[in-house]
Amino acid sequence: KTNGAAGMVSIMFMVFAVIFGLVQKKLNLSGWKEAVVGILCIAASFAVGMNCPLVLDKTAWSYITFVYIFFAAVLPMWLLKQPRDYMTTFMFIGMIAGAVIGLFVAHPTMNLPVFTGFNNEKLGTMFPILFVTVACGAVSGFHSLVSSGTSSKTVENEKDMLKVGYGAMILESLLAVLALCVAGAAAVGTPFQIFSRGVAGFFEMFGVPNYAATVFMTMCVSALALTSLDAVARIARMSFQELFSVDDMAHAEPWRKLLCNTYFSTVLTLVLGYVLTKIGYSNIWPLFGSANQLLSALVLITLCVFLKVTGRSNKMLFPPLIIMLCVTFTALVQRLMAMVRAIQNAAAVTIPAGETTWGAVFVANGLQLIIAVLLIVLGATIVVNSMRSYVASKHNSEAKA
Repeated sequence: KTNGAAGMVSIMFMVFAVIFGLVQKKLNLSGWKEAVVGILCIAASFAVGMNCPLVLDKTAWSYITFVYIFFAAVLPMWLLKQPRDYMTTFMFIGMIAGAVIGLFVAHPTMNLPVFTGFNNEKLGTMFPILFVTVACGAVSGFHSLVSSGTSSKTVENEKDMLKVGYGAMILESLLAVLALCVAGAAAVGTPFQIFSRGVAGFFEMFGVPNYAATVFMTMCVSALALTSLDAVARIARMSFQELFSVDDMAHAEPWRKLLCNTYFSTVLTLVLGYVLTKIGYSNIWPLFGSANQLLSALVLITLCVFLKVTGRSNKMLFPPLIIMLCVTFTALVQRLMAMVRAIQNAAAVTIPAGETTWGAVFVANGLQLIIAVLLIVLGATIVVNSMRSYVASKHNSEAKA
């Protein structure tokens, strides 16, 4: 019932987000009026969802999620994604406030050791995986794409991004600390279950019914995932279109127009994601952190060139650039070697029936191996070309031109 209620709240959240977007567009609300309408839409979503739970299986919810992602990727920002993110912000504020107050009031005991050594039985040496994990929030290449494809469309003044970026960094750091405290106090279940159940318990201390607290936290955790999914789909669609677009699209070839069509490129992007849900996201998940940080390193290289040709200082970018290149390429090479060993070991093992486990292991590791090689080759190519461009570029050449 709780999961069904949270699912129904998610659906109603999308519906009321569209209503909120239309009202905002029509009346041009701002300030406290906009906040009041947003909070009322949140309350309405929870009222409908908690009283009319929709219990479906995993496959059905996957289809519903893909339908939402499709609309979030093709509809204007102001109609669905921006109002939904605005409404989600109030939920996250409530979640963070409840978690902070709950930690101070409950004062749970941390059950996790602070440090167990630089070598880990499951992960091996903590380098580079520790730095890849931390950098996913601190120096994220994905966020560089978000800033150009979505964040830039949700601010009125570019100067506001200083406050938005700094505030997001502070809140994300606070949320990370809260998650560590909750996980250390109740390390049972999956990461999502640990966090949602732990914070829901804090809300119960303040008199919130268990059903309402659990639904609220389940919705908050799912909103974190949905917010990432819709942003990823939209950015992937735009990135795919940029690969084939030309300046004069009106006279472009028919195949190019097809590939750059908003709906076609979105469907193609989502089909790849759907295939991934069938073969298991865990097959390429270990490469996500490395790919993300490789992208951040490439963004830093690009920024170095941009700042140089525009006559500005870029010396502060070199330390994180060098560190991220070393960390990400080390992680990719390690992962590549591990997959090669796994495939070699599988090829040498024969089961009683006389068949080898080669096929099963190759399906699980072959995709990772191919992607890892592509990432290394593409990353090295871009690094070399970027360095050549940096050396060839002249200081303040753009301003002089």
